Amino acid sequence: MRTALLQSSGRPGSADENLKVLDEAADRAAAAGAGLLVTSEMFLTGYAIGDDVARLAEPADGDSADAVAQTAARHGIAIAYGYPERSGDTVYNAVQLISADGDRLANYRKTHLFGCFEREHFTEGARAVVQAELNGLTVGLLICYDVEFPENVRAHALAGTDLLVAPTAQMHPFQFVAESMIPVRAFENQMYIAYVNRVGREGEFEFVGLSALAGPDGVARARAGRAEELVLADVDPVALAASREANPYLRDRRPGLYGSLA
Repeated sequence: MRTALLQSSGRPGSADENLKVLDEAADRAAAAGAGLLVTSEMFLTGYAIGDDVARLAEPADGDSADAVAQTAARHGIAIAYGYPERSGDTVYNAVQLISADGDRLANYRKTHLFGCFEREHFTEGARAVVQAELNGLTVGLLICYDVEFPENVRAHALAGTDLLVAPTAQMHPFQFVAESMIPVRAFENQMYIAYVNRVGREGEFEFVGLSALAGPDGVARARAGRAEELVLADVDPVALAASREANPYLRDRRPGLYGSLA
């Protein structure tokens, strides 16, 4: 499945403008043969928007979700997008996966919040592994800081995730996560990881780009630079199966030795 990574911060503070950016990217990605388009963390509204997080948060089935579904169906491409999700009086940092038919397939709430900003504005999610089937692949969802905990990604590996989608807001000076950690996570867990970042400065944060689609061999199939761009690469289930057969990491685990980790 060809996968498109939309490295963009969109237009912080305006869901309507970001939906336009998403529609244009979906058109380009679909024309290039992509079956999935992935955005950055909090793409729908912007990340560093302060108290506007609560004001702009929407339910998983809200108006913006309907607009994304219409975009997906119009262009015939699945979309995973980051947004602030409102559930009653609670707000989560979330990512939702919409099928190419416009159906809501999965919604994940970030379980590991980073820094004072996120802890002030969001509540932690409670489900570690959220997955959906898409074009013959098991797609899992995490967000940014979640991927930096090896337990999270290993849980997905043990649950059979083939492609881990991880919208992110990776900031300076932590670019080594995009450059080094993500390919290693893909290798040690024998999966593909789509890690899609924001770019430029928002408030106190400087986002570093460097979005990547990393493969199970630890090699980035596609790597963005430091500017807004759309990059594409293929997730190959045949290559993934061959890599899993050759790599013994998951088979050689000894869970009985690891009880103290939990």
